[in-house]
Amino acid sequence: MSPRGPYRRHSMQFKLQFCQDIRNGVIGRRDAQRTYSVSANLIQLWLSQFDRGELNQEEAEASVVAEYEGRIAALERKVGQLTMEL
Repeated sequence: MSPRGPYRRHSMQFKLQFCQDIRNGVIGRRDAQRTYSVSANLIQLWLSQFDRGELNQEEAEASVVAEYEGRIAALERKVGQLTMEL
């Protein structure tokens, strides 16, 4: 048995595009599973969320904004730390 791969997080935009591609017939579930190394259970979870409307463009954009805000806050803390060291 091979060791478990690294833990990965997928962006909301990736999930949205992934589900749209499967639902529009661009790629099949099995091909998507092999291509992106995503488990069948995770694909089913994402498709269920997509069908319920939990994955949408507004949430994807909000997710990106929240990610950027977190990164900005971390950088501001780092600048403050470096300023104090000077």
